[in-house]
Amino acid sequence: MSTAEGEAVVESLPLRRRSLRDQALAVIRQALVAGEIRPGSIYSASGMASQLGTSNAPVREAMLTLVNQGVMEVVPNRGYRVTPVTDKDLDEVHQLRVMLEVPAVRQLALRDLGEYAEMLRGHARRCTQAAEDRDMTVFLGADRDFHLSMLGLLDNGRLVQLVEMLRDQTRLYGLRTLAKDGKLVATSLEHFGLLDAVLAGDPERAAQEMTKHLAHVRGDWADAGDED
Repeated sequence: MSTAEGEAVVESLPLRRRSLRDQALAVIRQALVAGEIRPGSIYSASGMASQLGTSNAPVREAMLTLVNQGVMEVVPNRGYRVTPVTDKDLDEVHQLRVMLEVPAVRQLALRDLGEYAEMLRGHARRCTQAAEDRDMTVFLGADRDFHLSMLGLLDNGRLVQLVEMLRDQTRLYGLRTLAKDGKLVATSLEHFGLLDAVLAGDPERAAQEMTKHLAHVRGDWADAGDED
């Protein structure tokens, strides 16, 4: 197709492929943080694509995205493997999240976020209900939606991307154990304390609530023990 000089041609196919890549990435990330995809095992793009009912290409692109983020590594001629998470990794991720998210909620508490209150409460309620139901799939989605949606209100896309990547790198293996022990509900209820502090315009309390919540990254959420 001929176009005027400098005019871009947008094809529909790459957009559809990108959407499939993003969908595959979301599913794989969820399986990672839920501990369903574990270090030591090798996963092929073709095998994962078969499970997802899609072609190899978007799954391979999704896995390479995770490789670039340091979450997975390539095993030549075999597939992809989750990189192990060490105590040092957890210490570094926790430190970075505190450095990013605590100042972020301080800033949010200085803004009028009333029009977004119900959206954020909806994510928090869905997260708590999922914790009560021990539904890890819904819990992880709602927890991600709460945190990233709230950070997104600062209109800093790089901040959201960095936190999203750091969340993936911790792989919250301990969640299933917490759910079995009935402790996940208490953890999810912390979202309401954090949100109340932000909406009340109390930056110091918001910072304290976020600091307390992030302590789980280096504590019970990071338990990589046997959860069978």
